[in-house]
Amino acid sequence: MRFSTSLILIKLFVIQYLSVLCVSQDFDFFYFVQQWPGAYCDTKHTCCYPKSGKPSADFGIHGLWPNYKDGSYPSNCDPDSVFDKSEISELMSNLEKNWPSLSCPSSNGFRFWSHEWEKHGTCSESELDQKDYFEAALKLKQKVNLLQILKTAGIVPDDGMYSLESIKEAIKEGAGYTPGIECNKDSAGNSQLYQVYLCVDTSGQDIIECPVLPKGRCASDVQFAKF
Repeated sequence: MRFSTSLILIKLFVIQYLSVLCVSQDFDFFYFVQQWPGAYCDTKHTCCYPKSGKPSADFGIHGLWPNYKDGSYPSNCDPDSVFDKSEISELMSNLEKNWPSLSCPSSNGFRFWSHEWEKHGTCSESELDQKDYFEAALKLKQKVNLLQILKTAGIVPDDGMYSLESIKEAIKEGAGYTPGIECNKDSAGNSQLYQVYLCVDTSGQDIIECPVLPKGRCASDVQFAKF
């Protein structure tokens, strides 16, 4: 009986230890992902402008995604932590401008933000609550003006073709760190600049060198689509 009780106590201790370990080591870094609306809309898929109107011709936030150094990532970490729009009421106009939804049907953004919080944000709750999570992404976009960085390097959204390396080098020069680049294809099969990944430390504040870069499937020359 005494042995059985001791075994139960040991199991409980192990479970408690592992739960603490999971909370403290639930991810290694963030991907901060921005997407170019011209590439999102210039595909075989349709896009719909938000109810607030056509977004400005600028990179928009896609998400702030916790990741592991081995390339895998956690998702949907806390089903009890649902998106609460009252938590981000102070950020609403900023989110509409910098984190617009282009999916159909047209929306006010809540569906998009809810998805991002519940799939990705809940996996960073050891560092950021809901308001902090969205605020961190907005501050990161303010810190790295991708469109201006590219324009300074002579890379503009004019439907022209640019070498992938020149895009990477321009962003590395402007942001200070090597980006990950993701491309998609337009209806004519051209490889387009679609998303830019930068890595951020677990506080959600500082850009860092990426432990691992996503595979972007880009051609050597990519189109920077008009919007």
